[in-house]
Amino acid sequence: ISPVPPYSREQPIFTTRAHVFQIDPSTKKNWVPASKQAVTVSYFYDSTRNSYRIISVDGAKVIINSTITPNMTFTKTSQKFGQWADSRANTVFGLGFPSEQQLTKFAEKFQEVKEAAKLARDRSQEKIETSSNHSQESGRETPSSTRASSVNGTDDEKASHGGPAEAHLKSENDKLKIALAQSSSNVKKWETELQTLRESNARLTTALQESAASIEHWKKQFSACKEENDQLRSKIEELEEQCDEINKEKERNAQLSRRLQELETELQDKELELEELRKQGEVIPQLMSECESVSEQLQAAEKKNKDLEEKVRTLRTEVEEGKHRQTNLKTELKNFLDVLDGKIDELHDFRQGLSKLGVDN
Repeated sequence: ISPVPPYSREQPIFTTRAHVFQIDPSTKKNWVPASKQAVTVSYFYDSTRNSYRIISVDGAKVIINSTITPNMTFTKTSQKFGQWADSRANTVFGLGFPSEQQLTKFAEKFQEVKEAAKLARDRSQEKIETSSNHSQESGRETPSSTRASSVNGTDDEKASHGGPAEAHLKSENDKLKIALAQSSSNVKKWETELQTLRESNARLTTALQESAASIEHWKKQFSACKEENDQLRSKIEELEEQCDEINKEKERNAQLSRRLQELETELQDKELELEELRKQGEVIPQLMSECESVSEQLQAAEKKNKDLEEKVRTLRTEVEEGKHRQTNLKTELKNFLDVLDGKIDELHDFRQGLSKLGVDN
């Protein structure tokens, strides 16, 4: 059921696309998506009723039908999301836009429509007050005209008699007839408006019932999707664990590959060493003969070394004996020097005595 039938006098004045959400009626906190994808959201203006509505339809389902009142406020909750509360629908609508620029345009249009609705309400109140004043005046004038008619007779009689008073009463009666005709036409117009409102309310009631049924359907779909999502998450976790095992196995294989390369390199080095040892093994007999000759030379050198050691021991013995004899010689020389010093002192004394004798003589 479309909220804007073909014969409607409403015309779209602004259209955009957005993801539509409604507040969760149970928690009043979480958002419930009202459309699977971005849908068309439009401002409609009814020139006859001078009212504005926001309407959005997803296929054959009415997801937004909100009449804008001066008391409503559109709030930006993020760079790309905005919301407003509709007390008549007893819900809160949320719109998610592709860009911040589109959200800003929608908010500006909401403010313009809100101001226009406020002006329309003020004008409507002024018209109601004016019509009520006219009704009171016509009510006050009706008895006098009735009395004038009863006193002065019918309009034909007044016309036959003439006179200023009768002409004035006739003009007043004409005015009253015109006012009554306008009132009856206004009554018919209001009855038509009332019938239109009843039909619109019936359509809205049907749409709300379908929306409630759709909500239940989507709740079931959401539960099924949530369950499937949980299963997919568990499957993803299992796959991630398997991927971790595969990555670990790959890492172990990489380590084994590196170790294998190292072992191959070591094997090549060992093969080179073995080849060198083989080459060296070919010269082992020559080396053994050389070793035997070297051994003989070493034995001869050891024998010579023993002879030299014997000579060294003999020389050491002779040196020790020479040192001992030198020490004895030093001792004897010291004793001789002491004796010589004594002899020199005696000769010195003897010389002094001879000198003294010579002087005396």
